[in-house]
Amino acid sequence: MGKCLYLECMTGISGDMTAAALLDLGAGREALERALGSLPVDGFSVAISRVKKSGLDVCDFDVRLDAAHENHDHDMEYLFGGHPAESGHSHGTDVQAEAIAAHVHSHEHDGSHSYEHGHDHEHDHNHEHGHDHMHDLGHTHDHTHPHEHRRMKEILEIIAQADMTERAKATAVRIFEILAEAESKAHGVSREEVHFHEVGAVDSIVDIVTAAVCLDELDVTEVIVPYLCEGNGMVRCQHGLIPIPVPAVANIVQTHGLVLKPTEIQGELVTPTGAAIVAAIRTSDRLPERFTIQKIGLGAGKRQYERPSILRAMLIEEPSEKSDEICRLETNIDDCTGEMLGYVMERLFEAGARDVHYTPVFMKKNRPAWQLNVICDPKDRERMEEIIFAETTTIGIRRINMQRTVLKRESSSVSTPFGEAAVKVCRLADGKRFYPEYDSVRALAQKSGRSFQEIYELVRREAEKEEGRR
Repeated sequence: MGKCLYLECMTGISGDMTAAALLDLGAGREALERALGSLPVDGFSVAISRVKKSGLDVCDFDVRLDAAHENHDHDMEYLFGGHPAESGHSHGTDVQAEAIAAHVHSHEHDGSHSYEHGHDHEHDHNHEHGHDHMHDLGHTHDHTHPHEHRRMKEILEIIAQADMTERAKATAVRIFEILAEAESKAHGVSREEVHFHEVGAVDSIVDIVTAAVCLDELDVTEVIVPYLCEGNGMVRCQHGLIPIPVPAVANIVQTHGLVLKPTEIQGELVTPTGAAIVAAIRTSDRLPERFTIQKIGLGAGKRQYERPSILRAMLIEEPSEKSDEICRLETNIDDCTGEMLGYVMERLFEAGARDVHYTPVFMKKNRPAWQLNVICDPKDRERMEEIIFAETTTIGIRRINMQRTVLKRESSSVSTPFGEAAVKVCRLADGKRFYPEYDSVRALAQKSGRSFQEIYELVRREAEKEEGRR
């Protein structure tokens, strides 16, 4: 089973913040090196470093562009005017930096590729907080053509050529599809006509590929994002000043049902890349009532606001026991046949009842009767009551909502000499319990001619053996 990721976006979210937080969670570096090293993209290097944010040790993911590809994404003076430059990358805060991939591309007609690999270790003994350790891995690709804005077709070709798993590629493609849809709506053009400017710049391509690879490396299958904190005011882009949230972010939020939480901060906290990542990977906006934290990752933002820009990512897990609410219905019936009661039970189970059973009782004047008990989800109560009123002679139904504690469970299957069998797996604090499903055991018993009890024990033992091999 995959892992559950909770993204706490108290100071918004961006592509580099997401990449840094996932790397801080322990995503493997080798797969990332391969993916970035295979990108047919010009002029960038990547550095992973440790920086201080409000005294916290935070991971930073920095895409360093050459002069031809540089943009103003982290230039506070350009973006907002009058804001101080981000100090998180000064010599007073960098504790350790590791550059994992550098690309310098020039294109020649022969299409030849040359690669240079080197590892340089630099030690700055005058560093305010200690030594600065730098590791460079360089790749040089030789081609020639002028840099130009990319459309969706070119973006998909870049991703297709990357050395990454199909799951990671699918995630990266989905993120860019969401960006393309948002930009096409903002500019009033088709998705194929969208020119990726800010969101399609080299650093965003690298951010998105990195996020996709890291999610795959961490085996994240569920992502919870309750809301995105956003600032207010205006921000400068290539087209001039635009309101916050910027149109692309607003379109993503609207289309994908994301929740924005306004703050008093003057500035853009949610970037289009960050919003698109959330829209692509989010599976829920609700946290479990109770959960344990397996690991925490902190990703640094580059922009300086009133509060430190940090994205906190947590791998969480629900405890083996959880509480939920059920509804119990009961009524006394003294003038229905056994066949009628059996039919009612069938209908209730078909309608989604958790359990149905009858208890023999004696009513007033010693009349023998049956008490019908139904356990169901509260949302199914009315449907259950309609069936009971329609199919029995009762004129009243008692109900009560009850809290219950249940073990965390999942369905699985095992192979036996007589065929496949379904098994219910329940988790306890000290291990797992295996319960063969009745229908599977019955089918195998009939097929093999063995007793139900023998097949039941065989399935249970096979389930335990399979678990021991994992």
